[in-house]
Amino acid sequence: MATTQQDITSSMTSSEKRATWSLAGIYALRMLGLFMILPVLSLFAEQLEGSTPALIGLAMSIYGLPQVLLQIPFGLLSDRFGRKKIIIIGLVMFFIGSVIAALSTTIYGVLIGRAFQGAGAVSAVIMALVADLTQEVHRTKAMAIIGISIGGSFGVGIIAGPVISGLGGVQSVFGVTAVLTLLAILAIIYIVPDPQQSKLHRDAEFVPEETMQVLKNPDLLRLNYGIFTLHLILMAIFVVVPSLMRKAGLIAGHEWQVYLPVFVISMAFAVPFVILAEKKRKMKQVFLGAIAVLIMAELGLSAVHQNLVGIIGFLWLFFCGFNLLEATLPSLISKTAPADLKGTAMGAYSSSQFMGLFMGGLVGGWFNGAFGVTAVFLFCAAAAFSWLVVSLWMKPPRYVANLLISLEQLSEQGANEFIAEMFKISGVEEITLHYEEALVYLKVDNQKLDKDQLQRLITQYVNA
Repeated sequence: MATTQQDITSSMTSSEKRATWSLAGIYALRMLGLFMILPVLSLFAEQLEGSTPALIGLAMSIYGLPQVLLQIPFGLLSDRFGRKKIIIIGLVMFFIGSVIAALSTTIYGVLIGRAFQGAGAVSAVIMALVADLTQEVHRTKAMAIIGISIGGSFGVGIIAGPVISGLGGVQSVFGVTAVLTLLAILAIIYIVPDPQQSKLHRDAEFVPEETMQVLKNPDLLRLNYGIFTLHLILMAIFVVVPSLMRKAGLIAGHEWQVYLPVFVISMAFAVPFVILAEKKRKMKQVFLGAIAVLIMAELGLSAVHQNLVGIIGFLWLFFCGFNLLEATLPSLISKTAPADLKGTAMGAYSSSQFMGLFMGGLVGGWFNGAFGVTAVFLFCAAAAFSWLVVSLWMKPPRYVANLLISLEQLSEQGANEFIAEMFKISGVEEITLHYEEALVYLKVDNQKLDKDQLQRLITQYVNA
């Protein structure tokens, strides 16, 4: 949705708020269903007919593979057939998968259900619809709200999953997931506004012809390897830790009493470091420190995995590093990628994340079956160490934010004059013009940016 009256200091309109918060809710409902199953699925799968450690790990992670294969095609299909139609199709597939998993009595039924869940790969389409329904100058705010909803759903999910499972079994978790998916479908039909038009958004969508530009960027490749490794470790941990805590004396159904304080306290520790990284501009130091925390947590778990207090302590340490990295990695992608390649960079990043989830369950389950739980944690520590080594050569990031300005009804000569004047404004670090799309992509340093001067220029050239 474009407008000729742009104000970089304004709040989102009521329509934009409705679109953003409803889509954030849909995203959160879908992710909540996935996160709820993490702490309980391995325990459930142990009781299923045909289960082995390797198949349990695969059941945990097979969701990630169809996500890798389908999220970009779904995004491209939505450009042609409409965002809401594709989102509904994806949610229906997710619903079918949840029902299959809830009714399954064999490990193979759960595998099929989880694969169907993963086939509902609509994350990229939701982001594109957010872009359709918000003004360019408010796009970054809208994406931030989506990001917050994902983080919130993770915390709620790993706490709610054991509670629901304790009340009605793991099948009830899949059942609740199916109900949440139906609510999401109703929301997309009746609450989310219809876009006036759908078009390509380079800041929010994967653009296939730009793939090589992203893959040739060594700093982006390091970050993609990082999110791959982080989620590989996360999934591998959840393949074995729930069972270890049960064997160490944790009463069935009381898992939430571990996950709630572990997650909340780890978040409390992580937030000051996020502020230090962003506000005090110590991103690389904090980033490397968080990876080192992961290594210590994995080594600790390998040593004390028979002691409940030890498991809880090192699980808390793991989440301190995990929450910090989960918050800083998307920020680093946004800072590192050229403004007009952000959507493509995020698409590659998201694919790496889901591939990490897939490989984590696969490798974690196999290591557990072949060599035991100690080997799982040592493998995770080695993976985190490799990430630390790769990240040592990461360039300190530029502390810039993305900003889009629509140039509708502005001639090419006027656009060039506008850009020439913007380069004179303090805090404007990078400008990329796509005149054929009537858009200019900016990287700005918000601590230095003279927003009043930039707004006066927008009013003079664009809003005139």
